[in-house]
Amino acid sequence: MSDAALAAPDTTQAADQSPAIKARGMSKQFGELRAVDDVDLTVPRACVYGFLGPNGSGKSTTIRMLCGLLTPSAGEIEVLGLKIPEQAEALRRRIGYMTQKFSLFEDLTVRENLEFLAAVQDIPKAKARQRIDELVEQYHFADRQKQLAGTMSGGQKQRLALAGAVIHGPELLFLDEPTSAVDPESRRDFWEKLFELADAGTTLLVSTHYMDEAERCHRLAILDQGKLVADGTPAELTGALADRAIEVRAA
Repeated sequence: MSDAALAAPDTTQAADQSPAIKARGMSKQFGELRAVDDVDLTVPRACVYGFLGPNGSGKSTTIRMLCGLLTPSAGEIEVLGLKIPEQAEALRRRIGYMTQKFSLFEDLTVRENLEFLAAVQDIPKAKARQRIDELVEQYHFADRQKQLAGTMSGGQKQRLALAGAVIHGPELLFLDEPTSAVDPESRRDFWEKLFELADAGTTLLVSTHYMDEAERCHRLAILDQGKLVADGTPAELTGALADRAIEVRAA
């Protein structure tokens, strides 16, 4: 698929709806360390919202607070209309979460991993079988259903992890640096799947180190030392830097 085909679709209509995520004054303190510092965040529905920043900038801590896995030290968080962390348990059935480290069972087959995740989500057996068949087809595992997950490549593992994260049809998907350990071609295929999910109405919040991935997002938040230093579309953020470019010439 060409880069043009991967361009972000128009999300004007989605942005007019109530936001999927709204956080005000969100902060997290670990002893003397202020990992997240007074962050305001608004994520529209059905968009790919990127988190960009170096290691230690607060991306993972922010995502864990939004998921209800960490209690904020201060601030207000609302995700899919639910107050977090007070209603975190109700939220978990409506979201998916995926990390950069493969978190499924390497000694189970592709299909066995998906069957296990369907059981964890309390999906009835008949419906689970149908849903797994759909995911096997969509994520190109038709000829690998009996392959042990531990024998697959990094890109294949992350594709399987993504299939598992969406097995229950979440409204909102959190992805914490999901492509940091895979090759460029696998990253490209992975992002095609993300845009398919967004086109179908899923909201995605994805953290990344890669500028080429960040440029594909509908909107971007840039974190530095726990602070939100920029928030806007890739075009807006690039335009804001137009007069601050430095050219270095050397022999």
